[in-house]
Amino acid sequence: MSKYKSFIPDSGDGNAYIKREFVLTKKGGNEKKNVTGEILSAESENINATKLESKHTKARGQNKRRPRPQKEKLEEKLCPSKITDEGTCTFGDKCKYLHDISDYMKIKPSDLGEDCFSYRKYGFCNYSYACRFAGDHVEYNPENGYSNVVDEDMKSKQYVPVKNVLSRDLQLSLRKRKVGFNRTETALKGISLEQEKRRKCAKDESNDIDNNDQKTGTLSSVNVTHDTEPDNSVSTESNSGCVLDSDVISLRPPEKKKIDFKNKLYLAPLTTCGNLPFRVTCKRLGADITCGEMAVATNLLQANISEWALMKRHPSEDIFGVQLCGAFPDTMARCAELLNKTCDIDFIDINLGCPIDLIYKKGAGSALMRRSKKLFDITTCMEAVLDIPLTCKLRTGIETGKNNAHSILPIIRDCNVALATVHGRSREARYTRVADWNYIDKCAQAADPMPVFGNGDVLSYHDYYSALDNTSVAGIMIARGALIKPWIFTEIKERRDWDISSSERLDLLKNFVNEGLVHWGSDTRGIATTRRFLLEWCSFLHRYIPVGLLEHAPQRINERPPYYFGRDDLETLMASPNCNDWVKISEMLLGKVPENFEFLPKHKANAYK
Repeated sequence: MSKYKSFIPDSGDGNAYIKREFVLTKKGGNEKKNVTGEILSAESENINATKLESKHTKARGQNKRRPRPQKEKLEEKLCPSKITDEGTCTFGDKCKYLHDISDYMKIKPSDLGEDCFSYRKYGFCNYSYACRFAGDHVEYNPENGYSNVVDEDMKSKQYVPVKNVLSRDLQLSLRKRKVGFNRTETALKGISLEQEKRRKCAKDESNDIDNNDQKTGTLSSVNVTHDTEPDNSVSTESNSGCVLDSDVISLRPPEKKKIDFKNKLYLAPLTTCGNLPFRVTCKRLGADITCGEMAVATNLLQANISEWALMKRHPSEDIFGVQLCGAFPDTMARCAELLNKTCDIDFIDINLGCPIDLIYKKGAGSALMRRSKKLFDITTCMEAVLDIPLTCKLRTGIETGKNNAHSILPIIRDCNVALATVHGRSREARYTRVADWNYIDKCAQAADPMPVFGNGDVLSYHDYYSALDNTSVAGIMIARGALIKPWIFTEIKERRDWDISSSERLDLLKNFVNEGLVHWGSDTRGIATTRRFLLEWCSFLHRYIPVGLLEHAPQRINERPPYYFGRDDLETLMASPNCNDWVKISEMLLGKVPENFEFLPKHKANAYK
């Protein structure tokens, strides 16, 4: 039996204990509230109770009927050719956008502030006249009309472009299927030979086969080699200059790029909230490794613009990976080869833990944990086409009480996977139970010498070092802990409980918003997108309880606080579970919301007992 005991004690009632002077005891403090936090009347409470009695009503989980933001009318938007100063519009008379800048400035919504973050930091703003802070860099001259100001000196010194942007040439090549996948074709031939060998062995039981090779998945009979000639079918950014050895000689497995993952602070690939501005926020607070949100391999191969946006890498991300999701060796290997050739990334992670039905029913995500042969084929093909490390993230199993991660890890270990991360819950458990760190320890021992990271329920430096010191894991991946308190990385490195003030927390949100305005845009559409992701993050942030209010530190991730008020009005506002209060916080940073604005979080918190 493992010597490790769970660092999350069972508090019985699942409540976080707050100092009495901060607990709300006034009349109305314990009144029931609806999803948006509004107090329920007796009539509405009875209606909701009747609805919950239905067997088909799902009280928790993903919100699929969220209100959608209203789209702008095309005739009220400025033509992109005028924003980017490209000159003549290619659509001519058929274009439905506005082309007269003076007419647009008359109907444009008023500015949200005086200072444009992009212009102040980099010397230019990509959204010029459409920017909602345009007064900072758009000038008006009675003779020449409106003009957008650009500080070329500051731009050349300060601006470092985001990497892994989908180019127009690559987009057309993918859609016309003109991209070559030579390494993948070679790897797939090797897999076909191995599959044929497995079929023959199954038919002929008397045949003397090498059981050890079959168990460990060693492809002794398959010679998967890399191409010795460069593939010029894809034009990348750096297609000029002298030809280097790395351009014509593929790396053998021992020469592949290596990353020392041990004891590094790893920010998990978080769907929806793990966007680039959030990763930059965590990076500045001490995260060592960052990974993009889960991307579907088939969508990337089809040049889906929104999917390729998940590949973008900020200059501050020094160790950056992307996570791929797929169900078949050919699509996963082709996508891996494509990213290997066209993107600047340090590793690729295979998603073996996604629990949502849309992914699971297609045989991807956590479904691969019961398709071990298919998983072996996927990891073997992807490892053969990559010059960078391949990693995997998986759960303990499909069903609670039927863990099988310890039997999956040796398979991927012998496929030369560089790192595996085990989330201490099954697909069935989602986030409703405490992570099983005893089993994570067992998995780390079963996968030796491959390093294994643990993941689950780490919300303080106490949790981090308790898990690291008492198990065999090589490091810890932090997911919801970073969403609830992104300064957890600072706490871990400094070994302290940071009693962060409300003003410091607001500054973090302000930095997130500034990065969001650069990433998503400072026009009306970009403002709406930034606000939406800020509110999605607030659905986790409000669960943080300030250290100074707790009777006993640290806070546990599965504990529910009573209704309480903070040490100032802003801290009280940030602690509110009411969606309308989160909107008020967004208005402090992004101005008033449009009329009839509604918001419901995508992820309803499902972590309490």
